[in-house]
Amino acid sequence: MQKIALNFCRWFVGVLFIFSGLIKANDPLGFGYKLQEYFEVFHLTFLSNWATGIAILLCVLEIVLGALLLFGFWRNQVLKGLLALIVFFTFLTFVSAAFKVVTSCGCFGDAIPLTPWQSFDKDLILLVMIVYLFIKRIHIHPVTNHPGWQSGLFSAVFAASLFFGTFTYNYLPIIDFLPYKVGSSIPESMKIPPGAAQDEFLIMYQLKNKATGETKTMSDKDYMKLEIWKDNNWEVVGDPEKKLIKKGYDVKIKDLSISDASGTDYTKELIENPYYNLVIVAYDLRHTDEEGIAETNALALNAAEQFNIRTVLLTSNSAADADAFSKKMKLFMEVFYADAVPLKSMVRANPGILLLKNGVVINKWHYHNLPSFEELSKKYFAK
Repeated sequence: MQKIALNFCRWFVGVLFIFSGLIKANDPLGFGYKLQEYFEVFHLTFLSNWATGIAILLCVLEIVLGALLLFGFWRNQVLKGLLALIVFFTFLTFVSAAFKVVTSCGCFGDAIPLTPWQSFDKDLILLVMIVYLFIKRIHIHPVTNHPGWQSGLFSAVFAASLFFGTFTYNYLPIIDFLPYKVGSSIPESMKIPPGAAQDEFLIMYQLKNKATGETKTMSDKDYMKLEIWKDNNWEVVGDPEKKLIKKGYDVKIKDLSISDASGTDYTKELIENPYYNLVIVAYDLRHTDEEGIAETNALALNAAEQFNIRTVLLTSNSAADADAFSKKMKLFMEVFYADAVPLKSMVRANPGILLLKNGVVINKWHYHNLPSFEELSKKYFAK
């Protein structure tokens, strides 16, 4: 029985750490954004510039420790490493859940969104299992005792995981779990289907008894049902709070709003263009790759001259900064503005490029692997 429990915990923990590491390594830039949220909460913003690098290393650490646990190599060091990691993650998820500072821990990236309390519960289970494995570590045996094989397997896992995280950072996620993935319709993703369930809320009142000083919290339904409002001894204090009691249909894209420098809304016009159009996303012009911008600018010019293709650039910078950048780079494309959060979700690159038609994402590219104008023409425009 003990052997079964030990093997179950070992495989469960090892596979889950590998899976978690791979999911996040598939989108290290997204994991880096999540780390930046934690850095802000703990006043460690000086680490923000290294967030993506830290994200990749954490993914590598998860994958390597999970694999080594399955291999049974260096059990003392590996289990100490796993214990340190899970204590750290449990602390973070508890802070997120208890103080509502980060709405999602990003444990499994955008593939499996978890609430803070779900993440905390998951980490508690893992913590118990890892403590059990640490106590019973003497019964964990390696698949091979040959030092050469052990070093070779460790090196292979380390190199493969590091390569994977670096590759996806430079050439977009292998599997895109975001709402702007290739094939998705942006206008449809912004709608609530007919008949879909709506969010249900209760209005919570804070009540105080004038005579006794007693306080209590009561929903608006109970407030009316019990007719407590007829009792002059009770008064509502503070502002009522809105409490979600049942989650309805979750719109995939809920925060996209595109405007020009004067604030005029262009969202509908740009995302429902029935023709091919290019959308260049550079959410932060201060840190964008200027060589990549120059290449997309050349694409925009050729596309407009030969096929009358419209190209726009979306950024979250101020109009003044964008105008200065546009003059500096001699941009041909129009510039529009949106919040940084949806822009970061559109494409994991700064800049990145989306090819849209009738609001559908036909394709998307990182600035490291932009197609040539001839490739775009042959595959799309010239048809």
